[in-house]
Amino acid sequence: MKIIITYVSAGSGHRRAAEAIYNYFKENCPGHEVKLVDALKKDNPIFRGIYCGGYSFLVNHALWLWYFCFWSTSFRALRPLTRTFNFFSNRINAKNFFNYLIRENPEFIISTHFLPSETAIYLKAAKKINSKLVTVITDFGIHPFWVLNGTDMYIVASEFSKKELISKGARREIIKDLGIPIDTKFSNQYDKNALCAKLGITPDKFTLLISTGSAGIGQIEEIVGLLYKEVQIIVVCANNKILYTTLKNKSYPGVAVFGFIENMQELMAVSDMIITKPGGMTISESLAMGLFPIFITAIPGQETENAKVLTQNSIGLNLKDALLVKEAVLDFRDHPDKLKNAKIKIDELKRPFAVKELCNVICKGSPGPASSRPI
Repeated sequence: MKIIITYVSAGSGHRRAAEAIYNYFKENCPGHEVKLVDALKKDNPIFRGIYCGGYSFLVNHALWLWYFCFWSTSFRALRPLTRTFNFFSNRINAKNFFNYLIRENPEFIISTHFLPSETAIYLKAAKKINSKLVTVITDFGIHPFWVLNGTDMYIVASEFSKKELISKGARREIIKDLGIPIDTKFSNQYDKNALCAKLGITPDKFTLLISTGSAGIGQIEEIVGLLYKEVQIIVVCANNKILYTTLKNKSYPGVAVFGFIENMQELMAVSDMIITKPGGMTISESLAMGLFPIFITAIPGQETENAKVLTQNSIGLNLKDALLVKEAVLDFRDHPDKLKNAKIKIDELKRPFAVKELCNVICKGSPGPASSRPI
């Protein structure tokens, strides 16, 4: 059986979900041909640059315009217009990806972005491919662009997400509440004392992890300044070199500062709470590791919707002021039972084995050629 796992590299969440699925399938489905494809890399480089660069520019420099785009494409009365424009834009600029799917005609297409899902549905309707389409929604809130007639299966983050998807027109029987697929390293068990020794962290201190994505944005420097005397802090600055240099030069005691890392699961394993942005993947990884999240600098649109879903389920706080963040952290530090009860809620919502369950749904009992390779 041939399986194509496809995504769009606009934001990191779609890619990380697709990679998690690919890596698990590659290891656990040796009898199937599994391919990983960035749909935009097959297409017009100008379109690719606008699609990816435009998203990055808007969320970093014109949030008001990004929010307007998100709102206008969510507004029911405008959906026919925005869907038509979206379809013809993709049809014109994504010819190579269209042709690629026709040549491959896999048994399954697993998509973590609505653009390749829309492409697959058009080709299925035109009887150019006979693939089954599995759309993996990588947020807890549901944007209408995800809802596409012709989808064979939806994978959603939570029961709330399932209900919202149904309210937007999807059929209940094709929705599976498996969770957002994350890398298996976030569902492993770790020796906290050994990791603390490795990372230079004191194991018996309340530890706060701060990580706000690849740009390292938000009131991180102010939050660290308010809390470093109260709790142990791990800060991931990622690609924000100015923040990294500033915090390193301040040499706060009890503050470990990192740049870009690939061992986030280890930092999570030694932490009690996390301050982060409410991206769907980050939330899923944090919950899998049992971390109570405080959300800051949410991008208007999908991230504010994610934060809304979590806070409605009594998981996480969405705070905009550094002083409020300090009060919340100290409240949980000083009331261990409150944090313990919050983690019970986390256990009810988290889906650490989503990728394994998806693999069982797709691959179980399906023979195929022994080949597995990325593209």
